[in-house]
Amino acid sequence: MTKIAPSILAADLAKISKEVIKVDKAGAEYIHIDIMDGHYVPNISFGHNIVKTLRPLTKKILDVHLMITPVMPSIESFIDAGADIISFHPEADDNPNTIIETIKNSNCKAGIAIHPDIEIEAIQEFLNGIDLVVVMTVLPGFSGQKFLEKQLSTIKKLYNIRDSIKAKFEIEIDGGINDKTSKQCIANGADVLVAGSYIYSADESEYESLINSIR
Repeated sequence: MTKIAPSILAADLAKISKEVIKVDKAGAEYIHIDIMDGHYVPNISFGHNIVKTLRPLTKKILDVHLMITPVMPSIESFIDAGADIISFHPEADDNPNTIIETIKNSNCKAGIAIHPDIEIEAIQEFLNGIDLVVVMTVLPGFSGQKFLEKQLSTIKKLYNIRDSIKAKFEIEIDGGINDKTSKQCIANGADVLVAGSYIYSADESEYESLINSIR
């Protein structure tokens, strides 16, 4: 069954604790946390303290996506804060293999994220040693963007590579997910769907039905 990861970037930050608890109870498997530094992407969001704040509120997987550069200096703080999965963009740091090793040695799962401008070949060397690949279906930086259909071929290609090399990573899709684009992603091999605006722009009474509509 496809897993759903609501992105708190689109939530009402004035009541973030309540928002996370609501999607937890509504059936989400992961809580997706976008970390942006204003350098790798032209926006600033949260630091490791948001992970530390949310950790006591839910037993669901805290799925942290680092859109920062450099990456290595921040890894330990996110591990210590309670992240379950940490994904990063390998082109954003000079030592991606060391980062993966550091994450996995800390009993945390390691992921690689693919920017829409990056080809799968550029990250293929990491695929046997990671737990998650995040395929960006929008340009990273801001919530609410239009889904990039060209990335469907990337999802399918990644699915086929995983099968051919017998790898174990999950394929997560991040950006522009709704009840229509989710079907396209699942059809091409997605395991996890990140949804922000589609869920959090609705009334909280609709969270469960919206999560089910994209599952």
